[in-house]
Amino acid sequence: MKTIYPFLLFLFLIVSGSAQLPFGVNLAGAEFGEEIMPGTYNVEYTYPNEDELDYFQSKGLRLIRLPFRWERIQTTLGGPLNQDELNRIKDFVNLAGTKNMVVLLDLHNYARYRLNNVDQIIGSTNVTLNHIKDLWTKLAQEFHSNTAVWGYGIMNEPNNMDSDTHWLNIAQTIIDGIRSVDMDTKIVVGGDSWSSAERWPDESDNLKTLNDPANNLTFEAHVYFDNDASGQYLGSYDDEQASPSTGITRVQPFIDWLNENNFEGFIGEYGVPDDDDRWLVVLDSFLLHLQDNCINGTYWAAGPWWGDGDDIDHYPLSIEQKNNGADRVQMAVVEKYLSTNCTIVHTPNPLKTKQLQIFPNPTNQFIHFPMESIDGLDILLFDTYGRLMLSQKALKNNTLDLSHFPKGMYTIKILGQQTPYIQQIILE
Repeated sequence: MKTIYPFLLFLFLIVSGSAQLPFGVNLAGAEFGEEIMPGTYNVEYTYPNEDELDYFQSKGLRLIRLPFRWERIQTTLGGPLNQDELNRIKDFVNLAGTKNMVVLLDLHNYARYRLNNVDQIIGSTNVTLNHIKDLWTKLAQEFHSNTAVWGYGIMNEPNNMDSDTHWLNIAQTIIDGIRSVDMDTKIVVGGDSWSSAERWPDESDNLKTLNDPANNLTFEAHVYFDNDASGQYLGSYDDEQASPSTGITRVQPFIDWLNENNFEGFIGEYGVPDDDDRWLVVLDSFLLHLQDNCINGTYWAAGPWWGDGDDIDHYPLSIEQKNNGADRVQMAVVEKYLSTNCTIVHTPNPLKTKQLQIFPNPTNQFIHFPMESIDGLDILLFDTYGRLMLSQKALKNNTLDLSHFPKGMYTIKILGQQTPYIQQIILE
């Protein structure tokens, strides 16, 4: 039975029939100390705490991307999950749930595992596809019943793969493992070449061939606005040759790919330094463009070890609240964008779909299916998180009773024919 937190299903508001997806922030710390694995908790790395959640909840940012490391959650490849580390993640996810927030679990490993102080790529002799499948199968077994999990971010920024299909094969293996134990939770798939949105059509186009039996994939790209798009911002605004439209230009190839393939997209990382107000204009234009294109995202970054903000060594992209309680300058822009302005939500399904005019829509109880018979077909109901709420094969008089579900927007899918039928409905 799923753990349902109070009002959690109302995070995506229904305004004038528009489904909204949440914006949020990366809370860094658990992935720190990558040169020392597994390292010591609260020495080389740490986890975000309740203060962070309270602060970002007060700003209306309700989606948290939580980076963590494979070497810490599973200290021996193929072995059991480390119970202490697992409890830290669970405690954070559960705490977020009590605050009506949701968490994207982000495996921050760049398609590698650090063995004997050497990063070894997945698919090599020592770090096999079965190893990463084993990890995600075990994680999904632990988290599949927790509704505070927004999705599984299966790998942060794969890069420098051995072939064009290397990351594709890894991703498919992970999906297979997760779906063997969890058919409900959203799977978030980053792109090859550091998940670059600008390079997505060239480097990650083959991800459209991924097969998810739950039809619940979201694709994650990253966008930074410095000249080499690395996010290091080594030069000034002028040195980096930035302009107000830099972010729009860089994300548009990813948006076009999503639209062409009818996929749902997400921007897992973006951020600007605090040393020039012109960067804030770039960020503002970028976030408005995402919002207008029904794509949500999480700012990079904040975290409990970035709170000082006043010394020369502070992290310039951080939006962690300063120790004196003041906001970072970027927050004035970030808190303007709390959700998407969506009237159409991408259907995470690589197949071309037919629209089925289920009626009445909106409804306050029953919906009817204008088909001769749907007996034997799979009738699936998903909430706005993409979680499976109902699955059945037979209906009386082609009618489905929704009176026991909370009000909101849902997606009906009917599978079992060559082309699936999909329609969004509003329960009011």
